[in-house]
Amino acid sequence: MSAAADRRFGPAPLPAARGPVSAALLAALRQAPHDLPGGLGAGFASVADPIGDEDLQLTLFLCYELHYRGWQQVDEAWEWQPSLLALRARAEHPFEVALRRVAGAPPAPLPAALPAALVELVAADDGPALAGALQRRANLDQFREFVMHRSVYHLREADPHSWALPRLGGPAKAALVEIQMDEYGNGRLDRMHAELFRTTMACLGLDTGYGAHLDRVPAVTLATNNLMSLFGLHRRLRGALLGHLAAFEMTSSLPNRRYGNGLRRLGLDETATRFYDEHVEADAVHEQIAAYDLCGGLVRAEPALAGDVLFGAAAALAVDRRFAAHLLDAWTAGRSSLRAPAVAEPVAA
Repeated sequence: MSAAADRRFGPAPLPAARGPVSAALLAALRQAPHDLPGGLGAGFASVADPIGDEDLQLTLFLCYELHYRGWQQVDEAWEWQPSLLALRARAEHPFEVALRRVAGAPPAPLPAALPAALVELVAADDGPALAGALQRRANLDQFREFVMHRSVYHLREADPHSWALPRLGGPAKAALVEIQMDEYGNGRLDRMHAELFRTTMACLGLDTGYGAHLDRVPAVTLATNNLMSLFGLHRRLRGALLGHLAAFEMTSSLPNRRYGNGLRRLGLDETATRFYDEHVEADAVHEQIAAYDLCGGLVRAEPALAGDVLFGAAAALAVDRRFAAHLLDAWTAGRSSLRAPAVAEPVAA
C-alpha cells in the first residue's frame, strides 16, 4: 500500500498532548504495552467542565481510537491493556455525568409513543443556527474550518453507530443495516459517505489524511465524537447510541441543504457539494427509519430502554449546540475556531 493510501485508510499519527494525563498516555503508547502509573487520571473526577476539558477529551479520544483504526507505530495490544482501560473508565465517568446533566431528564415514554417523543425533542431544539450562518455569510476560511472540525467524524462516518449491530436483533437490527448500507455506499468505495467527504475536503484544499486535523480541533469537537464512542463501546448504552443516531438523522437534511448552498455561494461546484447534496435526500428517508423502525423497534423489544434512547438523542443535541456556539462565538469575535497549530516535539539526537 502506498504512503498516500496509508494516510487515507490506515491509522492516524499520534497527536500532541493537551495536559499531564494525555502527555503520560502518549509517552506510554510509544512504548511496548505496560502498566500505566496507578491512579493516572484520578484528577478527572474533579474537573469542572468535562465536555470542554482538553486533557480529558484527548485522553478519551486516544483510548477510543485504539478500538477503531489504532495509531501509527502503536502496539495493537494496547487496545485491551487493563490499566489503560482503567484510565479510560476514570475519564468516562465524569464525561457521562456531564452528558446526563446537559441532556436533562426527558421522561421515558411508552414504547408506542417513542417516535413521537423523538420528533418533539428534535423540534424543540433551539440551538445556534450554524447551518444558516454557513449558508448565508461564512467566508471560505470559516467554511474550511467547519470542514476541518467535522473531518474527525466524517472520515469514519457511520463507524461509531455500527457498534450497535451485534447488540441488536429483529426489526431494530434490520433498520440499522438499512441505514448503514447507505452510509457505506452500498459497498461502493466512491459512494461511501466518508469518501464523498474526503472529496469535499480536497476541493477546499485541505489535507484529506485520516486524523490530519486532530491537533487543530478543540475539546468540544472531540466531545462530539467521544460521546458516540462512549455509547457504542458500552452495551448498556445501546439505547443511547440509537437515540444519538436518530437525532443525527432527524436534524441532518435541512442543515446539509444549507451547507451545500453555502459552498455554491462561495463558488464551489457539484463535486464539492456532493457530500451534502447526498445527505439531503438520504437523511430525509433515514430520519423516518431511525425514529420508527430503529428506535421504535428497539423499545418494542426492550421497553426499559425508552429513556436511554431519549437521553442519547438529547445528549447529541446538547453537545452539538455547544459545538455550534463555539464556532459562531469565535467567528463573531473575529478569531479562528481552531486551536493553534501544534509545536513539533524536539527530536532526540
